[in-house]
Amino acid sequence: MRLSAAVAALVIAGAGLGLRAVAAGDLAEYGGDALYTLLIVALVVLVAPRVTAQRAGALALAFSWGVEFLQLSGVPAELSRHSTAARLVLGSTFHAPDLFWYAVGALAGGLAVAARRAGRRRR
Repeated sequence: MRLSAAVAALVIAGAGLGLRAVAAGDLAEYGGDALYTLLIVALVVLVAPRVTAQRAGALALAFSWGVEFLQLSGVPAELSRHSTAARLVLGSTFHAPDLFWYAVGALAGGLAVAARRAGRRRR
């Protein structure tokens, strides 16, 4: 499962960066939000391969929401001014609709993990 999670993380990161490079507006913003949380799901599974699909999705959602609410403090905005990595990971400003799109990414990630595991059990 770790190899699958590592490959998924690389593909998702590439898709997120690619989406931001070729798209604009709501598609880039909200698609990027969902992919961000999907990436966190993959990283959770990479670090803890025995985690349940539901828990991986819940942890990724909690992390994403935590980062979004942290933006209310101004700390991510300050860090983002000095670091591209911080800007990519932490963002800079709170935007309430992002919370929904993080949930979409967490749900998609949880379902993908569950489907991958179900497919492996059938073999």
